[in-house]
Amino acid sequence: MLDRLYTVLFTLLSLLFTPFVSATDKSITQPPITITNVIVMIPDGMSVSGTTLARLFKGQPLALDPLASGMMITWSGDGTIADSAPAGSAIATGWKSQSGNIASIGKHYAWPNTRHPKQGEALRPVATLLEAAKLSGRATGIVATSEFMHATPADFTAHDASRKNYDNLSEQMVYNHLDVILGGGIKYLKPESRADKEDLAAILRARGYTLVSNTAQLKQFSGSKLVGLFGKTDQHTALSYDLDRDPIREPSLAEMTHKAIEVLSKQPTGFFLLVEGSKVDWAAHANDPVGIVSEILAFDQAVNVAVDYAKRAGNTLVIAVADHANSGLSIGDRNTSNRYDKTPWHHFTAPLKRAKVTGEGFEALLPENWQQRDNPQIRSIIVNLAQQSLGIDNLTEQEIATILQAKSGAMNYAIGPIIAKRANLGFTTNGHTGEDTVLYRYDPRHQSLSGVVDNTEVAAFIAKAMQVDLDASTNYLFQDAVNAFTAKGATVREDRSDSENPVLEVIKGSQTLRIPRNKSIAWLNGVEVPSAGVTVYNGSRWFIASNLVEKIH
Repeated sequence: MLDRLYTVLFTLLSLLFTPFVSATDKSITQPPITITNVIVMIPDGMSVSGTTLARLFKGQPLALDPLASGMMITWSGDGTIADSAPAGSAIATGWKSQSGNIASIGKHYAWPNTRHPKQGEALRPVATLLEAAKLSGRATGIVATSEFMHATPADFTAHDASRKNYDNLSEQMVYNHLDVILGGGIKYLKPESRADKEDLAAILRARGYTLVSNTAQLKQFSGSKLVGLFGKTDQHTALSYDLDRDPIREPSLAEMTHKAIEVLSKQPTGFFLLVEGSKVDWAAHANDPVGIVSEILAFDQAVNVAVDYAKRAGNTLVIAVADHANSGLSIGDRNTSNRYDKTPWHHFTAPLKRAKVTGEGFEALLPENWQQRDNPQIRSIIVNLAQQSLGIDNLTEQEIATILQAKSGAMNYAIGPIIAKRANLGFTTNGHTGEDTVLYRYDPRHQSLSGVVDNTEVAAFIAKAMQVDLDASTNYLFQDAVNAFTAKGATVREDRSDSENPVLEVIKGSQTLRIPRNKSIAWLNGVEVPSAGVTVYNGSRWFIASNLVEKIH
């Protein structure tokens, strides 16, 4: 009897002191989380000081704040201070390169412990995370506030030795099987704006895309292939700063992000989305604190949209990181050297809060003849507009002269420093800077991407999360065409009868394969055949997808 009583008491005590495990404990009752969707968010040129200033301005934490997990090194293959093209390429491809290079291997590698290419591989295109995601069956898209073929969005979707080759980049992006493209740059789809005279808008429609050009059209769209290009006019190739934005004509970055996720998430096998807050960088170049804060807060709202979706979906990785820093912004300048600890926080933000527009918005308010420096009426208009739209009632004669001397389209470079001086915000340069940038992430797996990491390591982390192989994707999408076809006994030659639309011609027996530059199609004996990726000509070599090589027997 006592033995039975001891047994019962021991069992009860064991249950009492055994830690309770909930049946809802996901780590025990559910299998490991698989990352289906990835959202990469790049606030171009955003520095730590920029986010600090934006937080002070807002007066409460940013959506980014709880996601901070480490720092990212931004160096290029041969330089400490990176241009946006190689900086974005490193995140997109896992390869460092040089200024101007878009998703291509560089020519110079000076840093130790940097991945070096094989000899002869300079300027070879390399697959991006977006392209690898597409090969894996995922939907893909890009969102930017710059022209859609600007450096960072191009880094994920196109390949060229130079970021300036807008015709090549935009054509590749049109043909690269994206599901969503949102940003600026409508004029680059029009034949009259292109050296190759291609009507890319017509090509997009023929490929099943719907083109939208204002906020209402964007919100109403319910299909699966979307191109939305916005701006004050067709000639304003980028979107306005968020502070200056006409909400009827130009959606916010958050609204574009929401729509992109809505469209892409229809794909059951997942999606990859790039979101760039492009004009943080532009404002930083101009040393314009109002533009910097406006764009960081707009980007932060987009981050909130992405993370909110990721938390609901449960299978979505969000990575946010600036490709590089810009301007050397400091909260405090030479004039606070002896009173920095006595300067209240609102001193740095009050002059910014009084501004209703950025310098770009200020210029839009001026009359067409505003550059008539000797016109007293123009000077009076500038003084009045400064009071009404910038909150400045004490413009100096030198500041008026600075405004009058500003170049058309570059008023931020005049107005920005005028406001910064009143806020005691310092800047060291109108260019990029070489410090690390903050790495932010939301990962439902709670996987570690922390500490100080290289920009190429970010690419590797994302590729592993998506279970894709960037090197294998490169080998599949970008074979050396001449080597591949001559190995099959074919004759290869270039048709340059149209210098802006060159074609690689491959002949073997009764087969003739014509492969145009920048497109994802070819013609076999006059019949159109699809390519798994875009054909790239880097100035000396042609690179094609493997499925085109297989067409020649």
